[in-house]
Amino acid sequence: MDDNAVPERKRGSGVKMVYDLLRDEILDLKLAPGSPIDEVQLADRFKMSRTPIREALVRLAGEGLIETLPNRSTMVSNIDFLNLHTFFDALVLMYRVTTRLAAQYHRPEDLATIRTYHEEYAAAVKAQDALAMIATNAAFHSAIADAGRNPYFSSLFRRLLDEGRRILRLYYQSYEDQLPQRFVDEHQEMIDVIAARDVEAADRIGREHAEQIVAQVQRLFTRNERLDIQL
Repeated sequence: MDDNAVPERKRGSGVKMVYDLLRDEILDLKLAPGSPIDEVQLADRFKMSRTPIREALVRLAGEGLIETLPNRSTMVSNIDFLNLHTFFDALVLMYRVTTRLAAQYHRPEDLATIRTYHEEYAAAVKAQDALAMIATNAAFHSAIADAGRNPYFSSLFRRLLDEGRRILRLYYQSYEDQLPQRFVDEHQEMIDVIAARDVEAADRIGREHAEQIVAQVQRLFTRNERLDIQL
């Protein structure tokens, strides 16, 4: 099968189809950071005019996944590895504060939403579906943030989760997409302490959960002199 063929599962409008497919390819690192994006080639690939291509690219640019250079060429956004430590600092803090506030301020309906996303994440882990794992993990932690009743924290955490999607893809790749059951169990522990309104335990588990992600990514970079993607 042609790798550039549009999968039958991608339905909907032209813009959405292009957006969905390119977004998946960027997040799955099939389109490496720094890869050029050519509207003409995409129009030929998808057998459509350049107008829906441009609209899809605008959406991807809005999510920080592609960027236009001063010479007006377009490329997949690079991952800022040099400043990754500042990203990790912010990520750990937001895991802590959002889990902590959820334990303090959640409502019964919040727990139902969080549990639903937890079940979807567990199913994605079992299926070894990396893109589904990324999406459901973000939804799970975003729901926890919403339960904390601070929209500023929720907005910041979503931004961090969005910016970290390709880092998370590398993280999953380090396990060959076969995540240990303990990652699912840690999510369940979060739910348990939130439901129990154990604020201090929520803070601790949120920190530990984030720090093990950071440690694994750092180990990944340490043991690979170069990654198999263009940096």
